[in-house]
Amino acid sequence: MDRPALRQLECVVALAEHLSFRKAAEACFISQPALSLQLQQLERVLGTQLFERDRRRVLLTPAGSELLPHARAALHAIDGFVHAAATLRDPLAGTLRLGVIPTVAPYVLPGVIGVLRKRFPKLRLLLREDQTAHLVAQVQEGKLDLALLALEAELGTLATFPLYSDPFVLAAPAGHAIAARKQARDEDLASEEVLLLEDGHCLREQALSICSRAGARELGDFRATSLNTLVRMVASGTGVTLLPAMAIASEVHAQDRLVTLPLARRASRTIGLVWRASTTRRATFELLAEVLVEFAPKGTLSIARARR
Repeated sequence: MDRPALRQLECVVALAEHLSFRKAAEACFISQPALSLQLQQLERVLGTQLFERDRRRVLLTPAGSELLPHARAALHAIDGFVHAAATLRDPLAGTLRLGVIPTVAPYVLPGVIGVLRKRFPKLRLLLREDQTAHLVAQVQEGKLDLALLALEAELGTLATFPLYSDPFVLAAPAGHAIAARKQARDEDLASEEVLLLEDGHCLREQALSICSRAGARELGDFRATSLNTLVRMVASGTGVTLLPAMAIASEVHAQDRLVTLPLARRASRTIGLVWRASTTRRATFELLAEVLVEFAPKGTLSIARARR
């Protein structure tokens, strides 16, 4: 059997992602007729139909669904080949696609972006902020090279590189009964109304676990989209919340009349990098990890492994 052309595999993956000939052609920077021709030639080589198409819609056939992961893997391998060659010349040159979760990005990136640009001027860093599940899927699919997130999440088969521990603290209005304590005990949280982030944030799941343990309950008619919103709501006197320590310096200000307390029963999240285990760029990622640890946000505790 003849081998498929690289361009044909790119067209298959693009059409599977967009399920639109127009959008797939735009993604591949070719015309729709050229895209159709590439797919027809590939289906002829394989002897099987990959897509069902009519004037209204495009669908993957069962054969197409089964072969799609192999097409993606082939493209990843080609990308790895190119990146490996670039790494031999300069480990931190070229493009690096990094995903970061919203509860980490504002507190980590501002402190390291300038440093990275100065130390590694040949590095082109492309950043994407998104929720954990989306970032994990994009790393697995090769749309991102790696991601910076909380390692307690479901990460599938991705390789992990722990960087630092980020303790949780309780934030309460200055006049709240808990505010007078040095630490927040489980019994102090019992029956308290706690404000949390909306669904999809891994920080929400971790905070829910702490609340359940302490007997606290979520304020059911409110879910925030950001930590900043949580802080503003608590400052207004609406309940209490749990914050990661790295966010305090940026989000809690003197005029807020907020008090932050450590938890007597310590709880934290582990912030680290994840990447595909098959990557050829591990050395590059570990150089990035060194900078992230060197400029870790205030309140975190380094747990990074030594480079080998």
